[in-house]
Amino acid sequence: MLHQLPFQNRRVALAAAGALALAALGGNMPAHAASYGTPTITLAASYLSGAVGATGDPVVTVTVAQSGADATALTVAASASSRSSVAGTSDVTVTGTGATRQVSVAARARGYTDLTVKVTGLGGKTATKVLHYAASAAVQNSADTRYPTGSSDASAAVDVGGGYAVVADDESNTLRLYDLAVSGAPVRTWDVASKLGVSKEIDIEGAARVGDTVYWTGSLGNNKDGEYKADRNTVFTTTVTGSGASTQLTVGRSYKKLREDLVAWDEANGDRFGFAAGTEDGEAPKQIDGFNVEGLEFAPGSTTTAYIGFRAPLVPPKSGGKALIVPVTNFDKVTGSGAKAVFGTPIELDLGGLTIRDIRKNAADQYLIVAGSWEADDNSDPYTLYGWDGVAGHAPVRRATLPTTDPGGWEAVVSVPDLSVAGARAQVITDAGAADLYGDDTEAKDLDHAEWKKSRATWFTIGN
Repeated sequence: MLHQLPFQNRRVALAAAGALALAALGGNMPAHAASYGTPTITLAASYLSGAVGATGDPVVTVTVAQSGADATALTVAASASSRSSVAGTSDVTVTGTGATRQVSVAARARGYTDLTVKVTGLGGKTATKVLHYAASAAVQNSADTRYPTGSSDASAAVDVGGGYAVVADDESNTLRLYDLAVSGAPVRTWDVASKLGVSKEIDIEGAARVGDTVYWTGSLGNNKDGEYKADRNTVFTTTVTGSGASTQLTVGRSYKKLREDLVAWDEANGDRFGFAAGTEDGEAPKQIDGFNVEGLEFAPGSTTTAYIGFRAPLVPPKSGGKALIVPVTNFDKVTGSGAKAVFGTPIELDLGGLTIRDIRKNAADQYLIVAGSWEADDNSDPYTLYGWDGVAGHAPVRRATLPTTDPGGWEAVVSVPDLSVAGARAQVITDAGAADLYGDDTEAKDLDHAEWKKSRATWFTIGN
């Protein structure tokens, strides 16, 4: 019995008994619970746009951590939705392990919802962030559609290899590099305003590439209120280095008198196209007899003669008129050394009463023309893709009718495949700046968050 042991031996026995009791309980004691910190969660972006029925929608990267714990032990999931009819918690998918996860959302309906993203760490500790999500409606050809975000007013595009393209915006002076195989934000951006000495929008509408040089043109016309804005009368170059995701641009030279050269040339040739009247103060550019440039490409086999494609005027300016191309035979010198433009014989194309929204060719001098209305409010008007060989007097050939029931007007061809190959496809991009994408009567270009602004890039079969 313990009380029968000498005092010193009793002390030793009590200590041993206590140690055995602690050892027996050791597996059940939360010895480290107090050492776990509160988890942290960071979203790479707080705003995200998706589309109903979309393929390859944008994702948001989530970074999580917890002091005292390995990140692989943390769980991430959506815990709440402010409007589950747009997207509920079950529509949110989290992939990845460790400190970095990817969150994607499958939209149920057009509209907005706030999604709460929750990280649960060891010790039952949690933290949350809110992802502000916007979903646009389902569109035709959804499986072949991707959404470049960050801008809604795509107006011209240039292929830089590997599925990547540099895309211009007619509402800003920023060029954006996108991976057009997926939806999402630009990989890289370049604001060209300071390099070109402009303070207002150039209204970039056309582009053409020769080697490593990309030529860009503003619309050259008045603004929608009929006011002359000098910065719109800008043609400039950029030099491309690298390709694909590694593409870099360097801004080159510019020329700011092409509009004046065109007006003077037309007046000297009997005012055939009414350029002087179309550029008068108070004249809106997008009229049947207006003045507005939207296409730029080089003539077959040439690195010096550029085709200037007009959205307005229609020639003659009446229903059934033809689309107009004016060749500039020294375009390389116009931008390279500031030489006054020299013009060739104008070309009139029968595009079924439509005008030029973009013109692009491939290395074999096969051209694609995006034909649309000269009108300003024309998203529901016809759009047609025409093939052409670039030769004056040769008729263009209808290749595809583009759908018009979805938001946005078709504006730019990324690149031209071999049109003689059956099943060949081309990617065409919309300008969705005037579209109400999310059902709240807000035009896309006026949305508060760049992540919610987007255009639409869709593949169409156009080969023989």
